[in-house]
Amino acid sequence: MIGKRFILVCLVTALVTAFAGRLTAAPPAASEWAETEHGRVRLIAAVTAVGDDVVLPLGLEFQMKPGWHIYWRSPGDAGYPPRADWSASQNLQSAEVRWPAPHRFSVLDMQTIGYADQVVLPVAARLQRPGTPLTLHATVDYLTCADICVPYVAELALDLPVGAATPSVFAHDIARADAQVPGDGGAHRLVVERVVHERGGDGPVLAVSVRAKEPFASPDLFAEAPPPLVFGAPRVTYANDGLSAVIRVAIGNADGLAQPLDGLPMTVTIVDGGRAIEQAVTLSSAGPASATQSAPSVVVILVLALLGGLILNLMPCVLPVLSMKLLAVVGHGGGERRAVRAGFVAAALGIMFSFMLLAGVLIALQATGSVIGWGLQFQQPWFLTAMILVLILFACSLWGVVEIPLPRVLGVASEHASRVRGLAGHFLTGALATLLATPCSAPFLGTAVGFALARGPAEIILVFAAVATGLAIPYLCVAAFPGLATALPKPGRWMATLRRALALPLVATAVWLTWVLAGGIGWPRALTVAFIIVTIIGLIVCRRLMSPQMRQAGSAGLVVLAIGAFLVANRHAVEARPPAANTGETVVWQPFDPTRISSVVADGGIVWVNVTADWCLTCKVNERFVLNRDPVVGRLAAGNVVAMRGDWTQPDEGIARYLAGFGRYGIPFDAVFGPALPTGKPLPELLTEGAALAALDRAAGQ
Repeated sequence: MIGKRFILVCLVTALVTAFAGRLTAAPPAASEWAETEHGRVRLIAAVTAVGDDVVLPLGLEFQMKPGWHIYWRSPGDAGYPPRADWSASQNLQSAEVRWPAPHRFSVLDMQTIGYADQVVLPVAARLQRPGTPLTLHATVDYLTCADICVPYVAELALDLPVGAATPSVFAHDIARADAQVPGDGGAHRLVVERVVHERGGDGPVLAVSVRAKEPFASPDLFAEAPPPLVFGAPRVTYANDGLSAVIRVAIGNADGLAQPLDGLPMTVTIVDGGRAIEQAVTLSSAGPASATQSAPSVVVILVLALLGGLILNLMPCVLPVLSMKLLAVVGHGGGERRAVRAGFVAAALGIMFSFMLLAGVLIALQATGSVIGWGLQFQQPWFLTAMILVLILFACSLWGVVEIPLPRVLGVASEHASRVRGLAGHFLTGALATLLATPCSAPFLGTAVGFALARGPAEIILVFAAVATGLAIPYLCVAAFPGLATALPKPGRWMATLRRALALPLVATAVWLTWVLAGGIGWPRALTVAFIIVTIIGLIVCRRLMSPQMRQAGSAGLVVLAIGAFLVANRHAVEARPPAANTGETVVWQPFDPTRISSVVADGGIVWVNVTADWCLTCKVNERFVLNRDPVVGRLAAGNVVAMRGDWTQPDEGIARYLAGFGRYGIPFDAVFGPALPTGKPLPELLTEGAALAALDRAAGQ
């Protein structure tokens, strides 16, 4: 009897122990807590398995006991931020820590910056081999402080197996922390207008002018600059009913700086409750606003936007739509002046419609806090799929293989149907030409678009309307002088031959877009999309031979195939194409890493930054005729030059933020850094050999 009771007690004890162990064990997608006397830390993941993603969202979660805190990436007068060593991990290429908006701690006139109570530091983990298990091991060295400071080292381990990347219980916490990382201010309508140093009674003072769409509550300023500079507590002056503010902090140790304050590169972060902005700036002296800091008037910006839109007609980006523009002119040969004028006005309205559509989308994205920029629709697989389908349909229409019917609502009376369909066709041609002509920037266009996207909806609408007017000027000129088109020969057999020939550039553009699509979703899926589109064309052709009943089934099949094409394209992005070496040259483009620039320049080196994308034809022209040719390629191959290339084919928030720091929201983008240009010099969108060599000479101080 005693033996049975003993066995029963052992079984109950084992069950209780196992159950308690399950209660205390780490949940899936989290490491064990590394606990200390003053808090604890663990590693968490937003997904339960690796899936097919290249980058996985992780987080370092710190929980501090009351009165204790850890430090931000720039700790202030004392302390150091958490540092993680990931070298013992497996299948991990890199891990980038992002820093949510911090708080200020003031003790005995010492200003420190960090986080109290609880914080999650988002970590972007890039895998070496997507789709294979990830073994994470982080050695985290951090400092916890209250009245005293205590250093700790935590060993954290987490395994993510193969499987679907379903959200974990920590997905919301990591996403919320990532949303608290300061951006370019667009999501919160914050704009840094001016950053200067002023004379103060006890030394220089940093003064940052900032404005907002909603009144400020209690803004704080965190400045990061080369050592030994330190910054004091903020003093805030409000204006314009609290919509504008000047935040001043004392600059300490300025006498120990090895260079003047003028031209000093630094980063300023302004935090006001739940909104924040971070911006890389160049410090200048106070007084009359310099040309680089004074905000240009709206009139000047609109003139630049008009010129930029006009020049866009001459950029390589419009090469895919030249056939449509040419057909728009020759198709009116020998026609009536009134019809010519109406057709080209309709095309201009199509351009305006597309730009207003783009403006509306950007305003909506800006309101949600998303990264916005010029031509970013080419980063979206669904947009590329739609453009491929439309281009193939246009080309087959020019070949006479298919006939694209327009909705009956466009023609109320049958006797006017032909005329209305013609105007609608011109309108759609103008709209399509706009969508295909906007992946790249043009001279003056970058300044105007940067001004608009850094502000609000009204500025975006005004600037995009001006750009649309500039792009439509050739159409409007023909509308004003229809004799330019009517003087051409009347359409005949030669016109049919020309239509077939001009369909070839449209097919070539569709092939190019398929190549761009493959960079985002991979070749197997891109070729599947192309096969579905070809099947759609074949089904449209076969519908002519079908009975009325079969045509209804054929129409349903067309819808199913079109939906299938978009579903195939709606997949996670594949890993970006790595930078390639120049063919036959000694220059190797290194991956874009802005954190290396300052160290290279400090050692006396020169850095050339090039941001490109598969969908940017102007970028390819710059590479083909300037960057990959002597003497520029010889200079880039020099031992003291580091050539970095960023690929923006797919969405990359880091690149977007970097461009926004220069007031740019589109590409091509090239900049040169050096001992004489520590903050960098952006180059024109359309590169020339002379401009490239002059920038390299200036960066070296020659």
